[in-house]
Amino acid sequence: MTDDLRPRRSVLYMPGANERALDKAKGLPADALILDLEDAVAPDAKAEARERVCAAVTSGDYGRRELTIRANGLDTQWHADDVRAIAEAGPAAIVVPKINSVDDVRAVESALEAAGAPDHTKIWAMVETPIAMLHAAEIAAASDRLAVLVMGTNDLAKELHAEHVPGRQPLLTGLGLCLLAARATGKVILDGVYNDIKNEDGFAAECTQGRQMGFDGKTLIHPSQLEPANRIFAPSEDEVARAEVIIAAFTEAEAEGRGVVTVDGRMIENLHVDQARRTLAQAEAIAAMAADA
Repeated sequence: MTDDLRPRRSVLYMPGANERALDKAKGLPADALILDLEDAVAPDAKAEARERVCAAVTSGDYGRRELTIRANGLDTQWHADDVRAIAEAGPAAIVVPKINSVDDVRAVESALEAAGAPDHTKIWAMVETPIAMLHAAEIAAASDRLAVLVMGTNDLAKELHAEHVPGRQPLLTGLGLCLLAARATGKVILDGVYNDIKNEDGFAAECTQGRQMGFDGKTLIHPSQLEPANRIFAPSEDEVARAEVIIAAFTEAEAEGRGVVTVDGRMIENLHVDQARRTLAQAEAIAAMAADA
C-alpha cells in the first residue's frame, strides 16, 4: 500500500498523560492515533507521558492503527528529549507543532537522524500560522521524510484574529494554499479539528467540506467523531459502483478501438479512469484495514 493510499480518514489525538485513554484507544476504530505530548500534558507530567507513549508505540497492542507521537515544539525545553525518545520508539511518525519554515523541517529531520530514528518514522508537519501558510509549498518540499501536512486550524484562527464560523470562510485561503502545496509535492494532508463535539451536524458538514476540498482525512479530538469521519472520507457504495462502471466501459472501448467513451451521457477521459482507479484502491485499502482490525 502506498503512503498516500493508506487510510487516514480519522486521526484521533489522545492525551499522552492519560493511561486509561491510551488503553481505550486500542479498541477505537481510528485509522491513526496522535499520542500527544504537547497541549494535553502538563509541564510536570511531560517526562512520564513521554515514557508512556513510547511504551504504547512499542507494545504491539494497537493493531493496524497508524501510531504517531506529537512532540513538544522546537522552541520548548522538552523538544530535544522528545525527539530522542521518539526516534528510539520508532512510531510511524513524529508530529511536530508550528512548523514555519524549511529550516524547521530540516532541524527535525537532522535530530531524528542523529538519534537513530528508523526510516519508517516520518515527519508530520503541523502548519498553523500565517507564515506557514505563505511558505507551505517550501515546507512540504523540504524533506522526503516529511509525509503529511496537518492543519492546525485553531491556532491559525487565533493568529488571524478570525472567528470560528460555519463554512470556515476566514480559513479558506490558508486551507487552499496548504492543499495546493500538498498536491504539488505528493504529500498527504489532514484537515484540522472541529471543536464542538456535541454539534454532530456541524461536524458532518465540516467533514464533507474537507473531503470536497481534497483533504485525505480529519484530525479529531473525541471518539464520537470517528464514525462520521470514517464514513464521509471513504468512498461510498455508489462511488465504488460508478468507478467500476467507468473502468469497465473504458476497458471495453479500448478493446474495440473506440476513442470516445460515455457513461450515463458523460464523456469519459483518462483522468476520469485514473480517478476511478484511485477510488477503488482507497476502498480496497479501507477494507483491508478493517479486516485486520
